[in-house]
Amino acid sequence: MNGHIIVELAYLLSAILFVVGLKRLQSPATARAGNAIAAAAMLIAIVTTMVDNQILSWTEIIIGLMIGGLIGGISSYAVKMTAMPQMVGLFNGFGGGASALVAIAEFVTLKGQIGVGTHGISVMATVIIGGVTFSGSMIAFLKLQEWMTGNPIVYPLQKTLNALLFLAALATGIFALGVGHVGDPWTMFWILTAISLVLGVTLTIPIGGADMPVVISLLNSYSGLAGAAAGFVVMNMVLIIAGALVGASGIILTMIMCKGMNRSLANVAFGAFGGTAHIDKSQIGKRPVKRADAEMVAAELGYVHSVIFVPGYGLAVAQAQHELRKVGDLLEARGVDVKYAVHPVAGRMPGHMNVLLAEADVPYNKLFDRDEINDDFPDTDAVLIIGANDVCNPAARDPKSVIAGMPIMDVDKARRTIVMKRSLSPGFAGIDNDLFYNDNNLMFFGDAKNSLAELVKAIRELP
Repeated sequence: MNGHIIVELAYLLSAILFVVGLKRLQSPATARAGNAIAAAAMLIAIVTTMVDNQILSWTEIIIGLMIGGLIGGISSYAVKMTAMPQMVGLFNGFGGGASALVAIAEFVTLKGQIGVGTHGISVMATVIIGGVTFSGSMIAFLKLQEWMTGNPIVYPLQKTLNALLFLAALATGIFALGVGHVGDPWTMFWILTAISLVLGVTLTIPIGGADMPVVISLLNSYSGLAGAAAGFVVMNMVLIIAGALVGASGIILTMIMCKGMNRSLANVAFGAFGGTAHIDKSQIGKRPVKRADAEMVAAELGYVHSVIFVPGYGLAVAQAQHELRKVGDLLEARGVDVKYAVHPVAGRMPGHMNVLLAEADVPYNKLFDRDEINDDFPDTDAVLIIGANDVCNPAARDPKSVIAGMPIMDVDKARRTIVMKRSLSPGFAGIDNDLFYNDNNLMFFGDAKNSLAELVKAIRELP
């Protein structure tokens, strides 16, 4: 069997493994295996490409894999669960940046003489998408890391400027191909690169923290599209396939996130959304609430038939998922039916709550998404909300609210709700939560991990 056939078979195997890995990522029960399979597919593709193109020797490949694996392993092990969205943002950015570098290297290698055609268009498309993905992901990282304001940064004619930048990117890309002999292709190409990076920034800074799950999934799709475009640049079929899979799955996930936020894809991509600039915060948290301690909450949960837990970002911040699992186990031991309700945009990235609960070994069959469980709330005795805010805010039913129409968890329809928060501060939407002040609601203030630990003790002491 000659070397060319071996290379093609290796690429075919890699493509198959990508598809299988992506398929297994659909379920939390098989997600870890799917991630490992997809990683193996990428390893096969990288090594095959290196060997086939004689880029590095086997010794250099092994050394590179060891160094890269060590960096990745340490980074993944050290990152806190609360910082996982930032890490995903960085990965998206690195993917887009790597694709842009491939296109830049191709342009430099061919000394700017790439010509008009599929190849030339692929180079320009890769630079634009990769540049936007890289700089946009860096802004998302800075916002999530709170190294810059998480509030939307808006200014007059923002959408007009973005449109002009996009048109300028297209124009300079065309001129860089030598069309019309307008300007020096090298100058046009570097201007294109700079515009793409600026466009990524201007598209991302209007985004508020409440919309980060949507943006993370959208940037993930961009990184896949950039990878697919880079595949056309270097004519690597497995890169095209992998990039297309990531791009398509990212778009599908983005649409799911958009549905969860009641937004259109166009609004996500081009609108200044997640804004809080026109909200009067002077009266937030000023109304009286009913307070509860661990003993009261234990009594509310320990003597009923059904309880639903609704986790949010506060659970991730406090790293309280293991304590929540203990509470669930104790209630089940007392004969209480316990379920977990997960809103699609709870947390700071898609699937954030699922990852947290899986880490605490919460059984997958106890996790329900909004559509599956929303009709159960009116028949539920008690709902414990841990750090979730906007996704449980009844204000979404008010046509005049800034979150009007957002699909929420109908927790207020349960017989009793208990909200665990540090204070009455608003969520990322920046508005008060009417749930806090309902007659059937109790506020259990404090750090979620400490409060749940107290609740565990109190439940154990129930007769």
